[in-house]
Amino acid sequence: MITIIEKTALAGTPNCSSLYVTENPGFAWNHGTVSPDINTTWLGMVGPGIAQVGVDSTTWSDHTDIRPTMMVLLGLKGDYSHDGRVLFEDFQGWAVPPSLQKARGVVMQLAQVYKQIDACVGQLGLKTLAVSTRALESNASGDSTYTQLENQLSSITGQRDALTAQIIAVLEAAEFNGQPIDQQQAKQLITQANALLNQVNGM
Repeated sequence: MITIIEKTALAGTPNCSSLYVTENPGFAWNHGTVSPDINTTWLGMVGPGIAQVGVDSTTWSDHTDIRPTMMVLLGLKGDYSHDGRVLFEDFQGWAVPPSLQKARGVVMQLAQVYKQIDACVGQLGLKTLAVSTRALESNASGDSTYTQLENQLSSITGQRDALTAQIIAVLEAAEFNGQPIDQQQAKQLITQANALLNQVNGM
C-alpha cells in the first residue's frame, strides 16, 4: 500500500479528544507557489519489498515519483515515459530491479541529480525562479538586464530539457525494461547535470 497525504495543520486538545483541522484564514492554500506549507508533502510506503527504516528524511522526491514507484512494486508497465523516477532507495531484496542493483550507487546519484534539475522545486527550479524574479525587478535602460537574464534562462531550459530526456530514458530502461545502466554514461550525465546546476548558481 502506498499513500500520499498533504501536509495539514492540526490543532486540538492535548489528549486529542477534540482534534480538528485548522487553516489560517489569512493564507490562500493554493498550489502554484513556493512555500513549505504547500510544497512539503509526505509519502508513506509499507508492504512487501519496502525497507522498514522509519522516517526517511534524506530521499528527495515529488509527486511525479509516486506512479513509477508503485508500478515497479506492482510489476506493471505503462505506455508512456514518466516525469518522475522510482524511489528505490527504500526498496529491499527482490523489489530492487536487478538492472539497478549492480551500479546502485551511480544510479542513485543519477536519479537524485535528475530530480534537482527537473522538479519544479528542485535546485534548478528554485534558482531559476530567483533569477527570473531579479530580471522582473530590474530597472535597466531598455530592459537590458531583463532581456539578458531571460535569454540565459531560455538557454538553460533548452539544455535542461535535452539532458532530462536522456536521463529519464536511461532510468526507465533500467527500471522497467531490465536494461543494465552503463556506468560511464551515467557518470557523464551526472557531470552534465552538475555543470548545469553550477551554471545557474553562477548567474
